[in-house]
Amino acid sequence: MQIGKQKVKNILAVRNDRFGEFLLNIPALRALKETFPAAKITLVVGEGVKDLAEGLSIADKVLEWDAKKRHGLLERINFIRLLRKQRFDLAVILNPSKVFHVFSYLAGIPLRLGYGRKCGCCLTHKIKDLKHLGQKHEVDYNLELVSLADAQTRNKALSIVLREKDKIFIDNLLKKHNITETSKLVALHPFTSDPLKQWPIEKFKALTRRLISELLVKVIIIGGKEEEAANASFALLSPEVIDLTGKTTLLESAALLKKMRLLISNDSGPVHLARAVSIPVLAIFRNDLPGKNARRWGPWGEGNIVIEKSDLEQISVDEVFTAARSLLK
Repeated sequence: MQIGKQKVKNILAVRNDRFGEFLLNIPALRALKETFPAAKITLVVGEGVKDLAEGLSIADKVLEWDAKKRHGLLERINFIRLLRKQRFDLAVILNPSKVFHVFSYLAGIPLRLGYGRKCGCCLTHKIKDLKHLGQKHEVDYNLELVSLADAQTRNKALSIVLREKDKIFIDNLLKKHNITETSKLVALHPFTSDPLKQWPIEKFKALTRRLISELLVKVIIIGGKEEEAANASFALLSPEVIDLTGKTTLLESAALLKKMRLLISNDSGPVHLARAVSIPVLAIFRNDLPGKNARRWGPWGEGNIVIEKSDLEQISVDEVFTAARSLLK
């Protein structure tokens, strides 16, 4: 079925997993906006990502539907009714989702794009899901999917719009910690949700000490509220370590990262948040997990460094420190 651009006036786009994955859809969403400039775009995102999605200045409306939460039958029926009332012309399911493949079908959306699994029979346009092979970057996979609607863009950058109130909040937060405009700041995100992708914490601590003593930087520890207890020990390393774990929202975190010279991190969401505000990233990856490798999930764009090995224990503090020093130059 051919997609007539002049007939698409209302688009539903779904990417409702974690915020890092969502950010990597920015170029694909931009392609939809540029290809269908007269169309309204409604985004469905995961819990806690709504403010971040609204900061894209791409969506006309943002809805939340958390993929990890259990939703009752009545809640599902009401959401389908909500979608049906919107009278969407096109649905783009950016990550395989049985729920939204079925929802888009039951909501009567005539054009439904996605990957051909998890009830892919509900879709009108689909491609084979090869993401698990990790043969290209997630940004490129997302652009490949929207190309089913002939959607393209020349601007493949990640970018979000920082709100003034978030920038002011961060300025005040940093002042409380005696950080000035001349302070050289490096952010560390030492934890990751997947133990397989975790560079040893003691190596992160050794790296922190060297960054402070040899490069004379202040180290800002970042992370979500669930990481507060684990990150607390970093503040004991030196007065030059400021632990801001769990102290900021996602958009405030973006404003915080904008103040940094560099982010050093495992494979995690802050890698993509830093790139969305054009901050260089030093990322640590395993290269023996095809679907989780740096080719697919590494920092997007130029000016970054990825250190990857099959055994993260084999990545030395000296190797990461040397890479950090080169980026700080």
